[in-house]
Amino acid sequence: MSMKGKVGLVMGLANKFSIAYGISESLRKRNAELIFTSQTEYFKNKITDLISNFNTHEVLLCDVSKDGDIDRLFDKILSDGKKLDFIVHSLAFSDKNELCGKYYDTSRNNFLNAMNISCYSFTEVCRNARKLMTHGGSIVTLTYYGAEKVVPNYNVMALAKAALETSVKYLAEDLGEFGIRVNAVSAGPIKTLASSGVSQFSKILEYERTRSPMRRNVTQNEIGEACAFLLNEMSSGITGEILHVDCGSNVIGVKFD
Repeated sequence: MSMKGKVGLVMGLANKFSIAYGISESLRKRNAELIFTSQTEYFKNKITDLISNFNTHEVLLCDVSKDGDIDRLFDKILSDGKKLDFIVHSLAFSDKNELCGKYYDTSRNNFLNAMNISCYSFTEVCRNARKLMTHGGSIVTLTYYGAEKVVPNYNVMALAKAALETSVKYLAEDLGEFGIRVNAVSAGPIKTLASSGVSQFSKILEYERTRSPMRRNVTQNEIGEACAFLLNEMSSGITGEILHVDCGSNVIGVKFD
């Protein structure tokens, strides 16, 4: 599964515990050349330190919540004379104060921000991908089981992820004629800085561990390896799919001790 000579964009790397870092590690091991994005100069410096042992040290600024930033990002990569073979979209946002209690208490502002950053940004990325994937390519985003079933305190993020999953299917149809595949990995709960914003997340981790067929939680490396599979030619016949990487917990309904 070597990806030597392949160039990819990773959006959403934050720290060593993030899912995007696990994906990046899997891609680095396969010798892919990676370009990263950062929302601000402050985070750009942190990401640059984080990837010091990677095949590339390139980090480009892009705040997906701002009009035109995604367009400028892709224009910059194009002006540098590069083409892309794959893209990783690992971006999501909600005010952590609203990831608790009742969903109906979601504010209008947070609802719109969550949808914009967590879902619409993916549509913009895919639209821009055409000009840099002239020979086809693969795009992967990250979702979660809360898009399918009620998960306590996931609230507005569940709706954003459900919209994202539907977007994957429509974008797979839109981009298929250009040889571009679009898929999502529905990752089981994993301890990250982002997930720590969900109220009582430790209880979700324990619940998933005890009910999954494999009797454990999924690892950062397992999610990374699944994404690497979807991003290279071994998955050339797969598009529009939501791949569950959760130790099988999604297949369990009611389970008695």
